[in-house]
Formats: sequence, C-alpha cells, structure tokens
Amino acid sequence: MSNLLWKSLVVSPAVLGATLLVSATAMAAPSTTTKVSPAKQLGVTEVAQQPEILAQTTIDQVNRYSNEGNQGNSQSQVTSVSQFSDVQPTDWAFQALQSLVERYGCIAGYPNSTYRGNRALTRYEFAAGLNACLDRVNELIATATADLVTKQDLATLQRLQEEFSAELATLRGRVDSLEARTAELEANQFSTTTKLVGEAVFAVSDAFGGNTGDANNTVFQDRVRLDLQTSFTGKDVLHTRLAAGNSTAFTQFDNANNPIGTAEGTQTYQVGIGNGNNSVRIDRLTYEVPIGPAQVYLAASGGRHSQYASVNNPYFFDNTDGGNGALSTFASESPIYRIGGGAGIALNIPLGKGGGILGNSSITAGYLASQANNPGLSQGLTNGDYAALGQLNFSVGDRVALAATYVHGYSASGALFDSGTDGTTGGFDVGTGQANFLGNAGGLATNTATRSNSNSYGVSAAFRPSDKLSVSGFVSYHDVTGAGAGDDYQAWSYGLGVALPDFGKKGNVLGIFAGAEPYSFNRPGFGGNNDIPYHFEGFYKYRVSDNISVTPGVIWLTSPGQNSDNDDAIIGTLRTTFTF
Repeated sequence: MSNLLWKSLVVSPAVLGATLLVSATAMAAPSTTTKVSPAKQLGVTEVAQQPEILAQTTIDQVNRYSNEGNQGNSQSQVTSVSQFSDVQPTDWAFQALQSLVERYGCIAGYPNSTYRGNRALTRYEFAAGLNACLDRVNELIATATADLVTKQDLATLQRLQEEFSAELATLRGRVDSLEARTAELEANQFSTTTKLVGEAVFAVSDAFGGNTGDANNTVFQDRVRLDLQTSFTGKDVLHTRLAAGNSTAFTQFDNANNPIGTAEGTQTYQVGIGNGNNSVRIDRLTYEVPIGPAQVYLAASGGRHSQYASVNNPYFFDNTDGGNGALSTFASESPIYRIGGGAGIALNIPLGKGGGILGNSSITAGYLASQANNPGLSQGLTNGDYAALGQLNFSVGDRVALAATYVHGYSASGALFDSGTDGTTGGFDVGTGQANFLGNAGGLATNTATRSNSNSYGVSAAFRPSDKLSVSGFVSYHDVTGAGAGDDYQAWSYGLGVALPDFGKKGNVLGIFAGAEPYSFNRPGFGGNNDIPYHFEGFYKYRVSDNISVTPGVIWLTSPGQNSDNDDAIIGTLRTTFTF
C-alpha cells in the first residue's frame, strides 16, 4: 500500500498540472467577429474584403464564421426610432407587402404563396420578404412581362424600399459578405467529398498490487487516429483511417513471479496500433452504403463486427475511436464481437419503421476474414481464418434494446478473441489465456495452436429509464472444437454496467462496470486454475470543452489468470482525449 500511495503522490501533481495547462490553453483562444457595415445602400453589389480576413487561414475562417451567428451584437446599429419596433399586422407596410406576396408569389414555402397567420415580423424578417418581392418584380421586368406589374405596385415597392432601406442594405451586405467568404473557403478547402475526423489519446497509467505492481512502472502512452470520411452521394461513407501509437498493456505476474498470459485489464487505446512504436498504418478501410432499405458494409482492411452490428452498450462503447467510452476492452463491448475481423461484407436490414434512441429493430449478418489478402494454401477469403455473425436486434419503444448474437468462427492463429489477429497480449484483446488459447495440453507456453472451430452465443440488453440513467449488460458462451485431442473447451463471459450521463455537467459521464472476463475451466496445461476472474471498473469522463475530455478511472482485477492465489491487480489511468 505504501508503494501505491507513493506512486499516486508522484504522478498526480504532474498529471493534474498538465491537464489544467491544456484546458486553459484550449479555452483561452481568442474569438474574432467580423461586422458588416450598415451604411451600404441599395444597389451596391460589391463588398470590399478586409485585409485581415484574407490573411486568416481557412481553419480560422471556419471557426469565426461558425461562431459569428451566435454573437449578441451581430445586428447593425439602429439609426431610427422606428427600427426598434416590429412590423405589426395592422401596419400599412405589412398589409402592402402581404398584398404583393399574394399577387406575385414572392415568398416560397407558404401554401398558395400567401402569408400563414398574422404574427408580427421583425424588421429584418420583413426586409427579407420585401427583398424577395423586389427580385420577383425585377424578374418579370427582365422577361418582358412588365405589363403584369401595375404602376401602383411599383409605387408601393418604392415607398417600402425607402422605408426599409437600412434593413435591406444590411441584409444584402451580409449576403454578399457570406458569398465572398464561401468562395474563399471553397478555394482553400481540403476536398468537396471528404472531411477529416481525428482523435488523439494521451494516457498516464500504472499497475499496482503484489508482483504485478512491483514489475510495472508508471507509463505515459499515446494513440492517434485520423479518419478520412468520404461521401459520394451524401448517404454513403468511405472510412480511410490512419493510426499510430506506442501503447503496451501491462504484464501481470502470478504469486511465483512468473508472467501470466492474459489480456485482463487491457485498455481500448492499447489495441489496434500495430507494433506500438508510433509507426503509421491503415487500421480501417471500410465502405458503408444504403441499398434500398438495407445498409451494406464492405471492409477491405481492419473490419470489426462492432462497426456494423449494434453492441447495446451505450456510454461504455465508443463507436468512433474508443477514446471516449470505458477504459477497458472488456467493459466497452461484449467479447463476442472480438472473434475474428479483417475483410468482408455485412448487411443490416431494418424491421419496420422508426426505432428508439438505442437503434432500430433489424437483422444483421456479416462475414469477416483475417487472411483475405493472402492467396496461399489454406488462406484467402474463404479458406483462411474467418468469423460469420448473425444477429437479431429488437428495439422496444425508445428506451429498451435487446440483441441475440451468434458467431461461427474458424481460426488457426492461436487465439479466440483476437479481433482478426490484431491483439496486443499473446495475440488477443480480452480475457484469460485459458479462454483464448486454441490448442491442446501444454497451454500458452508450448505455442501448439491447432485449427479450431468455435460456436459462440450471446445476448445483450440496454435500458434507459431516463435521460440521466443507462443500464446495459451482456452474457456470452463459447464452444470451441479443436482438430487435436484434448483441445475442446467452453468459455463464459458476462458483465453489467451503469452509466450516469451529464453527471455534474452536460457531456460528462460517470460509469461503473462489473463482470467476469472470458474464462474457461479444467483446461489441461494451465495448472487447474478454476477461479472466476472478476473485473470491476469505474471511470468519470469530464468534458473540458467540445473537443477535449479528461477521464480518470480505476480497473480492479481479482484472481488474475483464474487463480485466487495471485494478488489482485489494480490499474489506474488518467486518459485525455482530443477530438477534431
């Protein structure tokens, strides 16, 4: 305990100081606002661009333009006492414009081009309608149909134009300025079809407890993902995601100070990063497109079942990059979705219409092969390692979601929960070695993996009794049949989580999760370790800003390696996530 206290005292000041510094820097960035002069008169079509506007970078312009509409002083200075008041239905101007609108169809969007209701209009709303009528009359004159416009109407328009000249000038000035800014953005935009979505994770973490605590030190790790999201029709999306990181899961040790081959306590930012030396790789290349009522998912590389199938674990599962949900791979989603991965196809067909917050009722089917690119013997799309998923999703109202999942897998890679041989601990992402190792007597140390078939069954449920409370959980059973003697086994896993969204502040999340990571009993070569490895986790995601969150959390592991003689392991983490 003294070692735990000392490590906490050493790490805490540096972590908190760095967090406060990052938060203060992010929130202290100045905001600029561009004002449009109200002095521009009717008929002026060009607006001089301010030099400082053209000198700004594209991203500065995007930020300024998006915030400009939220400024309280965005309207021009009032120059007349009459401009303080709205235009009432009883005013002559209101009745005159109403007559013009109904006769010339100036304003689209109203039935029969008439006003709907008799509510008062602000002077800027009124000026927008008047401007529409001016454009319509000019259009009639330009098309040689001026005889449709009476002299009386022209006189009325002249009087209205003089009365609302300031408002018309302001509106037209804003339109011209907006067009100039839009042209500037389009000239400097990255792509007309692609947007960049990024996430960077900084994490300070340490492991405590017995031999595991003595053999591990405090680490500062990172992971970065840049996702190029391309849409060709507005409804489809092509994900081209680049990833890099230097994260490595902690190695746990038993009571004899020997390493335990387990992935218990592995965290989400520690998977899917390749060799872990911050080298860049493509970790996802997928395409999603609707065809009729169905949603089609195609994966060329880095496909995961959880990318197309509903996992029913809100606030713990992060469907973007895994940096905003639970800390661990176990608490984020049911282990059944980590069986296999790679390249393949999936189909999601909705049942009925509508659906709740947790998703629509649907039928989901998918096939992913981890060696689809290899033309060698016993490799390829159909002869290598693969996992086929079928799932029924039920949405009951807008508060309850249920799913029944079946996965048939075939693998010779040596691990059951390997996410397509992309694991970080002994080739797998979650659970104990007993639940993962596909082989005969001798265990992980012999590395005698055999080709194995697996049939996995899972159920998951999510319940949201209110917007401030979410309860979710899962149970999975796995039946593995090996090609050799003595390598058949069964594995179990289950978990339950409670999340309190907006706890303390909008955007924050308090999460508590408990369960048993995948385990298997009575396996030869593992020393008869038949204790259930319980996993307890708590985290609090604090939203510093729209793009920065800080998540402190603790993972408590009992009976690591399925052996109660081994000291419990405690992992403490402070994760900072930047999204952009």
